Amino acid sequence: MDDTLTRAPRTRPPGRLARFSWLTVLLAGVVAYVVVLRVMVRTQNLNFFPTLLLIGAITVPVTVLAFAEVGRGGTAVRGWLVATVAIAGGVVGTATAGTLEFDTLRTLGVVPMLFVGIIEEFAKLIVPLVVFAVRRPRDPRGGVVVGVAAGMGFAVLETMGYGFQALLQAGSIAAVHQELLLRGLLSPACHIAWTGMTVAVLWRVPTARHRGRAVALFVLTYVAAVALHATWDGSRSEGVHVVVAAVGLVVLFVFVHQAHRRVPAAVGGGSATAQAR
Repeated sequence: MDDTLTRAPRTRPPGRLARFSWLTVLLAGVVAYVVVLRVMVRTQNLNFFPTLLLIGAITVPVTVLAFAEVGRGGTAVRGWLVATVAIAGGVVGTATAGTLEFDTLRTLGVVPMLFVGIIEEFAKLIVPLVVFAVRRPRDPRGGVVVGVAAGMGFAVLETMGYGFQALLQAGSIAAVHQELLLRGLLSPACHIAWTGMTVAVLWRVPTARHRGRAVALFVLTYVAAVALHATWDGSRSEGVHVVVAAVGLVVLFVFVHQAHRRVPAAVGGGSATAQAR
């Protein structure tokens, strides 16, 4: 039976150039951003602002997604699914988080940072959980890709929102540029990393030898993501932010490295699944 969520590893792994395609994505995004920024400043035409906002918000997250998706063993998730999760995850995640945070603010008069972490980390998991429930994946490697896609969609839309707010409040492109740069660079260590690691652990549940332990590990990972999120939001210390960012990046790279390990046999058999774990 064809698994619409995962695919068997390619017989021929992607070449060296394909594995470094994320550098091409990053370079293309940076060049496009600089070109659009200069044209907008020179012409004083704000019609270019939505384009600038989109490119600035999406370049780094898409680069991370490309890095996570292609490894030595080939991609473990179909491209259409990655795109669907990114788009739906961003829309559903931001809409859900915004609604729940508004309701909390209206009820309590303030939104505690812990609540923000719980709400946003849950909101980003909605689409991955739906995908997981519709058809349980048989290739654990695909989890980090799906998680990165969901986190990317959320981060991009959130960054665009803050960039637009910066334009309205400061009234200058410089403020928007600073906001896009800051949030774009931080997204891999924050939303993308936290959701990526949580979904990566979730994807291991169906093929785990001990399902109970796997589910418990998923819950603990979600709690850890919430703790990192709340710590980031609740602290004004640069040192704390550096530590949280470092933890997020290290965990993300570990899961991506595991996903890039080549599986010697077609996914679906017992031995291949065990080796993938």
